[in-house]
Amino acid sequence: MSPARIDKPLTLALSKGRIFDETLPLLEAAGIRVTENPETSRKLILPTDSPDLQIIIVRASDVPTYVQYGAADFGIAGKDVLYEHMAQHPGGLYQPIDLNIARCRLCVAVREGFDYDAAVHQGSRLRIATKYVRAAREHFAAKGVHVDLIKLYGSMELAPLVGLADAIVDLVSSGGTLRANHLVEVEEIREISSRLIVNQAALKMRSARLQPIIDAFGRASDSMT
Repeated sequence: MSPARIDKPLTLALSKGRIFDETLPLLEAAGIRVTENPETSRKLILPTDSPDLQIIIVRASDVPTYVQYGAADFGIAGKDVLYEHMAQHPGGLYQPIDLNIARCRLCVAVREGFDYDAAVHQGSRLRIATKYVRAAREHFAAKGVHVDLIKLYGSMELAPLVGLADAIVDLVSSGGTLRANHLVEVEEIREISSRLIVNQAALKMRSARLQPIIDAFGRASDSMT
């Protein structure tokens, strides 16, 4: 974990999409406005109207790494990403607030017509496609089901359709993508939302600048729930 530099602007790590969009009201509650849109800008470092804060745009799964190693002072990451990250990198991250944004659920899904209840029993074996390897392994281990895990990073819904896997473990929001690809949700593993994560060295060395933003995020999050 790199030591935080006190003189540089605070850096917030975000990913594009729902987390970025739903973070904007939290930033506004802290009196901060992002001055460029990551969907139209090619920049990976976005300015704000505060000289004391910049935003870096990274892949969702990389947010905890940037924060843990001090390249960002704080960030926002889904519980799904954090659960997988902490399996390999325990400690090093302070998680002060569940922001209750970008809500969805981690689920098991199969192709239409697949008899999941018959396939899942003590001692059975399934092929599971997912990028959430830890969560999938622990979920099926609790059922006494052996799994061959196939790690994929995208187009997860394709795996059962072409015979690569019996089931997938993936995030589901509305379920529209599953239905469009003739898959059905058969089991919910856990609800997912996004958390504020903070580099521990930054929290210690830059607390006077970080804490007001953390507090504003907490108040804004509470007002939305």
